[in-house]
Amino acid sequence: MAVGNLDMPVMYPVKGVRIGITEAAIRYKNRRDLTVFEIAPGAMVSAVFTRNSYCAAPVLLCRDHLGKATPRYLVINTGNANAGTGAVGMENAVASCRALAGLTNVAIEQVLPFSTGVIGEHLPVDRLAAALPAALAKLDENAWADAASGIMTTDTRPKGASERVSVGGHTFTVTGISKGAGMIRPNMATMLGYVATDAAVAQPVLDALLHSAVNQSFNRITIDGDTSTNDSCVLIASGAAGNPVIASASGELFTALQGAVHRVFARLAQLIVRDGEGATKFMTVRVEEGADTEECCDVAYSIAHSPLVKTAFFASDPNWGRIVAAIGNAGLEALDVSRVRVSLNDVCIVDNGGRAPAYTEEQGAAVMKQEEITIRVCLGRGTASDTVYTCDFSYDYVKINADYRS
Repeated sequence: MAVGNLDMPVMYPVKGVRIGITEAAIRYKNRRDLTVFEIAPGAMVSAVFTRNSYCAAPVLLCRDHLGKATPRYLVINTGNANAGTGAVGMENAVASCRALAGLTNVAIEQVLPFSTGVIGEHLPVDRLAAALPAALAKLDENAWADAASGIMTTDTRPKGASERVSVGGHTFTVTGISKGAGMIRPNMATMLGYVATDAAVAQPVLDALLHSAVNQSFNRITIDGDTSTNDSCVLIASGAAGNPVIASASGELFTALQGAVHRVFARLAQLIVRDGEGATKFMTVRVEEGADTEECCDVAYSIAHSPLVKTAFFASDPNWGRIVAAIGNAGLEALDVSRVRVSLNDVCIVDNGGRAPAYTEEQGAAVMKQEEITIRVCLGRGTASDTVYTCDFSYDYVKINADYRS
C-alpha cells in the first residue's frame, strides 16, 4: 500500500542518454527485468555505492571500472542480486559487461553492471546476454517511465522525477528513476537510483553534487534499518544541452542545476519510503537544537528504526513513551531530558522532558490517524538540525518478506 501521490510525472528526455528495456527471464517470465542505459561519448558519470561490507559482485566491478574508464553503458537486471556468490558471481558480472561491450564496440571497462533481487543465487548470465540485443534495439530517449518499471522488485509503483530548468538563456533537464521498497537504510538505499542531466558539468563538480544530493536524500531515508548489498546511485551529465561547462560550485547555472538535482533526488528518495513494503504512514522525523548534525541524525534514526515506534504508528496509537525511549537510546552524551520537547505535527506531546500539560490523548490519536505525520524533536543542546524520512511497520511488511523467495 503506497502512501500519498506516487503518480509518474512527465518524464522529460535527457539529450545524450537512451534507454532500452526488455524481458530476460532472470527470475520470472513475462516480466521486464533487463535495462540498458546508453550514454553519449564525452558525458561525465559519478556514482556512489553501498557501504555494506558484503557488497555484491556488480558493486565491486562498478567501482573498478569507474577507476579505469568513462562509462558508456549501464546494464541493470532485477530478480537476482548476484551477491553472496563468490568468485562465480564476479565472473558472471564480468561476463555481463563483456557481452554488452561486444555488442556495442566499447571497452569492457566502459560498462557498469547493476543487479538487484535475491541474494545468494547465481546470475543466469546466459539469459541476460541473450536478451541484450532486444534491449539495444529499443534504445530511446523517451524510455524513462518504462525503465522505472523495469528496475522494480517488491516495489508496487515505478518511481520517477523530472525537471526542466531555464536560466541565463540556457535550458537543461534533470530526470531520474529509483527503485526500492525494503532492505532500505542507505549508507553512502535494496535501492537503485539513476539520474541524468544534459547540462555540461566538470567531473569534480559532478562528484561533489552527487554526494551533497545523496546525503540529503537517499542517505536520509530508512524503511527497516537494513543496508542492502547492492545499493547504487548514479548521476550522469551528458553535456548535450549546450551550456558552458559548469566548472565550479558557483554561479547561476550551478545554483539552478544544484536546486533541480537536489529536488529530483529528494523526490526519488521519498517515493521509496512512500512505497515501503506494507507502508500505511509516511513519517518525517525532524530533530532540531542538536549539538551537531551527527547527533541529530542519531536521534532521528533511533526513532525511525524503532519497531515499537513504527508499529505504534501503524496502529495509530499515540504511545509517545516509545518515542522518548528511542531518543534516550540514541547514545547522546549528557542529554538533559528536562530540555527535550516533542511534537506530532502541531501537537506538543512532550515539554521539559515530560508529558506536555495541555496534551490530551485525543489530540495525539487524531494526528496518528493521518497518513503523513511529522515527529519533531527539540533537544535543547545547540543549533544543528536534520531530517530523516521513514514509514510504519504493518502486517504486510512481514507477509511480503516472508514470501519474498516464493
